[in-house]
Amino acid sequence: MPKITFHSNRFYNNKNSDLNPEPAKKSMPQWFVDSSRYWFPEDSSSLSFKACPALIDAFLTGYVLKTPCDMYIAKGVDAEGKEQVAAMTQHGYEDFCGHRPDMVGFPKPIGTNKHFHWYPNWMPGLEDGYSAIYVHPLNRYDLPFVTVSGIIDNDKMDTPGLMPFFLKDGFEGLIPKGTPYAQVIPFKREDWTSEEKMYTQEEILERHNFQANKFRVPEGGAYKKKVWSRKRYD
Repeated sequence: MPKITFHSNRFYNNKNSDLNPEPAKKSMPQWFVDSSRYWFPEDSSSLSFKACPALIDAFLTGYVLKTPCDMYIAKGVDAEGKEQVAAMTQHGYEDFCGHRPDMVGFPKPIGTNKHFHWYPNWMPGLEDGYSAIYVHPLNRYDLPFVTVSGIIDNDKMDTPGLMPFFLKDGFEGLIPKGTPYAQVIPFKREDWTSEEKMYTQEEILERHNFQANKFRVPEGGAYKKKVWSRKRYD
């Protein structure tokens, strides 16, 4: 089984801290944990998003990086009347987060404005032939920021760089320590080719009916029972 090693990049890191990188399965958001498996509890056929293996897999895949300290987003107005936004960290963690100029020509995610960066206090190292994709924590639209995605060949580099993120419009307040700010998903580098396969109208209908009969069962769970494969990130 391939191994990922998280290298410490700050003196304040603690080997036994619950703020260290961890498998994504340990950072399942509380709103998802508390949600119901059914839209209507009295109707077992009304499966909700919590019953979707594809969505659950997104929460469980890879590892998460978490903020090592409390952060406070404060707003103010400068001498010219322009709004200013600052990200303030606890003493000793000032280099974890910083403001940065806009990435000219890079579209901002809808509903965001101010541009900052994380400077991760941990950085993954991977075995030969593996890279990692860094993304905003999957399906975490509840977070007050959007982390920009990137891919790094971490088998050749295990020192961190700046990780841009955008702050959501109107947000002011606390981002508590332990908040997931990036999801790290290792993958093996391979060369791929692509092709398109066309079908007649009759073949499309036949494929649709086959899939419907196989997976669209009233009680649900067919995908997990017949197709889904367990993934392990420890």
